Amino acid sequence: MTLRTRPLGSSGLEITTVGFGAWAVGGAGWSFGWGPQDDDASIAAIRHAISVGVGWIDTAAIYGVGHSEEVVGRAIADIPAADRPLIFTKCGLLADETDHFKPIVRDSSPAHLRLECERSLRRLGVETIDLLQIHWPDEIGTPVEDYWGEMARMVDEGKVRAIGVSNFGVGLLDACEAVRHVDSLQPPFSLIQRRSGFDVIPWAAAHGTGVIVYSPMSSGILTDAFSRAKVEAMGEGDWRRDSDNYRDPGLSRNLALRDALKPIAARHGTTVSAVAVAWVLAWPGISGAIVGARSPEQVDGWLPAGNLTLTAADIEEMAVAAERLEIGSAPVRP
Repeated sequence: MTLRTRPLGSSGLEITTVGFGAWAVGGAGWSFGWGPQDDDASIAAIRHAISVGVGWIDTAAIYGVGHSEEVVGRAIADIPAADRPLIFTKCGLLADETDHFKPIVRDSSPAHLRLECERSLRRLGVETIDLLQIHWPDEIGTPVEDYWGEMARMVDEGKVRAIGVSNFGVGLLDACEAVRHVDSLQPPFSLIQRRSGFDVIPWAAAHGTGVIVYSPMSSGILTDAFSRAKVEAMGEGDWRRDSDNYRDPGLSRNLALRDALKPIAARHGTTVSAVAVAWVLAWPGISGAIVGARSPEQVDGWLPAGNLTLTAADIEEMAVAAERLEIGSAPVRP
C-alpha cells in the first residue's frame, strides 16, 4: 500500500501521514504502562505496519523504561538499513532505577540527554536516530540554551538527524527556536483533546516546524472496539484506569462521541479509528499522526486514515457532535 507523505516541516524528512506508536508495547512495570504485553505480538504488529507502507516508528526511552526501544530494535533488526522505517524516539525523563513506579523526573540536563541518546542507539540497534525529541519540559532548572544546545551538538556529531520537542508550550518553543530551529513538535491532539489546535500547532505552522501528534484516537476511545466492558476489563497496570476520560461522566460522553463517528465511517466504507485519525490529519500544519497498535489487526483498523480525505460535511458533523456533548473547549474545526 502506498500511503500519502508530507514533509516534517523544514527538517528534510518526508514521512507517511500515519506512523506506528510504540508506547503500549513497552509493557507493564512502570507508571504509565498499558498492562502486560506480548512482545512477539508487538513485533508482529510493527513488522506488519512496515510491510503495508507505514514509514516511521515513534518510541521513547521511558516506555517500559527502555523495553519499548528494545522491542522496536528486535522488530527492525533483520531489515536492511536502506529499507528500514524512520526511527523517532524521545529523551529527557529519568526513572528511579530501583522503583519504576516512583515519580518520573523531567531531567533535560546535557549529560542526561547524551546518556539517553547513547542508550537509545544501543537498544534500537541503529547508528543514527532519525528524530530525537525532548519528551517533556525540564523541571530541574536546566537552562534552555544548555539542553537545546546539547541536542544541536548531537545533530552536528551525526548521532541524530533531526531534533524536536514534545508537550512544550509556545514560550518554550520560542526559547528553543532562538537557539536552534525546532524541527518537530509532538503534542497530544484528537477530537476529544483539541487544545493544541489553539496555540502550538499554529505556532509550528508559522515557524516551519513539523507536527506529529500523539493519541489521535484518545488512547483507544475513538475506535470501533472500544466499550465500557473494555474499561472494566483493564488490568491494574493500565494507566487509563485512573484517567477521567475512562470514568463517568466523561466515559459516557466519549462513548457517545465515538458512536457519532460510525455513520461517517459507514459512508466511507472504513473504520471509526480511521475517521478519528483522518480528522486530525485534516488540520493545517500537521505532518503526521502517531497511532498505536499491539496486533496486525489493530494496524489494519487505522491504516486507511493515511489516505482518507474527509469531506467538509463530515468534519462539520464531527464538530457538531463534540459541541453537543460538550467535549473539549478548544477549536473544533480546522
